Amino acid sequence: MILEGKVAIVTGSTQGLGLDIARQLLAVGARVMLVGRNAGNGQALAEQLGEHCAFSACDVERDEDIQHCIETTLERFGRLDILVNNACLYADQGLASSRAQWLQTLNVNLVSAAIFTQQAAQHLPTDGVVINIGSTGGKFGAAGRALYPASKAGILQLTKNLAVSLAPQGIRVLSVSPAWTWSPSVAEFSGNDRDLADRVGAPFHPLGRVGRGEEVGNVVAFLCSAGASWMTGIDVPVDGGFSILGPDRGVSPRVWFQQYRDSQ
Repeated sequence: MILEGKVAIVTGSTQGLGLDIARQLLAVGARVMLVGRNAGNGQALAEQLGEHCAFSACDVERDEDIQHCIETTLERFGRLDILVNNACLYADQGLASSRAQWLQTLNVNLVSAAIFTQQAAQHLPTDGVVINIGSTGGKFGAAGRALYPASKAGILQLTKNLAVSLAPQGIRVLSVSPAWTWSPSVAEFSGNDRDLADRVGAPFHPLGRVGRGEEVGNVVAFLCSAGASWMTGIDVPVDGGFSILGPDRGVSPRVWFQQYRDSQ
């Protein structure tokens, strides 16, 4: 139980990747505060996950909600050791996005992580940890998108800045960047068919499938542990090899030319 006795806040954790991360932290001994806007759903999940889990309703765009969440965590569990900034908006119309859409996405995906860290750092111990959830989307260009990739690129840079700023307090800050991972959005695209998702994702991930949320959660748990005590300020790809490929997807020109000839 590598996080026995530790207490974590995981934002955006009432579904998808955030919930998977929360489950893995609980599995290795942590006590976890789920964070989301849907109080009914969040409370029900916390009850299902057991006595070491609680829920705090929080709109990460509101500073007072963030402060209330931290205070609730301290009241319930008596301490705070880990913050996982996972809350995220995915809606993205690229260049067609309005100023309001830009501001909301950056507010949720980037600014909320900065403010949550600012307020949580006052309570984190000398071995405290902040994990920001990045994305391969923040590393590469993508036609028709702009808001989400820009916010995730910002998260990767923010991680470095926060790591340097908080290092004198002994607080480590890292980011974790998944590639395609089974989630509500991928489930929707695939008609809730994991095999289909794996087949479609295979050409873009050398390991031949999309990721699983628990795989990301396992890496988050390790980074929060004493085993990663000499790591800070870096991004850890949990992407099945996605980020090692170029536009040719790791296939030689010989194969591409042959495929072109075969298609004629």
